[in-house]
Amino acid sequence: MFKTLQTTFPKDKDLPERTYRLSILTRVLRGEIYDNLPYAFHDEKSPAGEYIPLRERRPSVRYGLCKLVVDDSVSLLFSEGHFPDVDADEKVREALQRLIKETKLNELMVDAATRGSVGSVAILFRVLDGRVFFDAMDTAYLTPTWKDKAPDTLESVTEQYKVKGSTLKALGYAVDNDNTEYWFRRVWDENSETWFLPWKVNDEQAVPAIDTPRTVNHALGFVPVVWVKNLPGGDAIDGACTFPNEAVDTSIEIDYQLSQAGRGLKYSADPTLLIKEPAFSDGTMVRSASNAIKVSAEGDAKLLEINGTAIEAVMEYVTKLRELALETMHGNRANADKISAAQSGRAMELMNQSLVWLADKLRISYGEGALRQLLMMVIKASDKLPLTYKDGTKVGKFESSTQIALRWPAWYQPTASDKQQTATTLRILIDAGVISRQTALKVIAADYDIEDVEAEAALAAAELVAREADAQKKINIQE
Repeated sequence: MFKTLQTTFPKDKDLPERTYRLSILTRVLRGEIYDNLPYAFHDEKSPAGEYIPLRERRPSVRYGLCKLVVDDSVSLLFSEGHFPDVDADEKVREALQRLIKETKLNELMVDAATRGSVGSVAILFRVLDGRVFFDAMDTAYLTPTWKDKAPDTLESVTEQYKVKGSTLKALGYAVDNDNTEYWFRRVWDENSETWFLPWKVNDEQAVPAIDTPRTVNHALGFVPVVWVKNLPGGDAIDGACTFPNEAVDTSIEIDYQLSQAGRGLKYSADPTLLIKEPAFSDGTMVRSASNAIKVSAEGDAKLLEINGTAIEAVMEYVTKLRELALETMHGNRANADKISAAQSGRAMELMNQSLVWLADKLRISYGEGALRQLLMMVIKASDKLPLTYKDGTKVGKFESSTQIALRWPAWYQPTASDKQQTATTLRILIDAGVISRQTALKVIAADYDIEDVEAEAALAAAELVAREADAQKKINIQE
């Protein structure tokens, strides 16, 4: 059915095949895969009186199972309680943590991971009047080019798509205000963001000319775009989609089965009336408790009712389909109704192991591969441009050789029992001289919302000295 629905959307022969594929998957993610079907589910006959096949009707019930799995995995990846801390020296860490909050990088990474679930996403890094900004961009109309001798480094990213002349006219371009199609192109490289003047699609002899007023020379020395491939298993440009085609097919089957079940319930509430001739009627027949149907000795009248067995079978079938789809996508198959008591963080992790594994793979792409690279761009840019915070305070200049790491929190918040066990273990390790107090603080920093580990360690040490001094004073007084 998924392939059948794809045929309802036109394919532009002037654009790459991946553009069409990504646009279709994006429609699945946004719940727009049925938008081109001409009839509603309750439309059984066309205006000409012909029967309308189910494949041409829009389901009346839409479960959105694919979007559900994407939201669950992204929540485990970048929600408020799962966003990683920056591990670096004190100056760099404080500056980056403040920039993360000011730029709402947490929110942006959630958006980027959601958009990228179809295969890939691009995150644009910009410096405007000294302030840092990030933007997530869909990649259907973007094409990356990698360096020949450094295939892990971008050489350029090209954005190109078709746009109507009326749209360009509204943006201030000197073009005809009509429905003529134009090509729009923009290219990012190591030194500039180059804009090109739009040219007509049907003009095969046209040579794109640079739009000098709109072109920006950023001179950063690197392409200010992070290209993120969603999951392993894709190609050189796009990663694997979070929801494979077989899961989409199963999700579509669920939508149609639930719509059919709803149709059956509506029929049960208003069954068809069957009248066997001869019968007598005093005009228009109205079915109600106060209106009797008169029939002769040979006549008869019945309501064609159905029992609920079929609907129950549909719901059981839908439940199995849901389990299969979730298993295919590595979604959360745990049933909250079967949890009778609060579970420990470790128990929750084991119960949702498939979803944790999915989010763990996404950490590689969006965490170590994207978030860390974005923060390194900030460090490199500070060496070339004066960066400022929102209030005008200078960010400062960092060494280009500075390295950072990401410290990820636990998948699930620990319970009081979990914290007690962790505290006991850390105490034993500290007393044995295996780890330091500062390392132990790093272990529990995420659980206790400790942003500055070094400052917390200094404060804890000072309080420990104060307590020992008070204890010694009490001993002296007693003596």
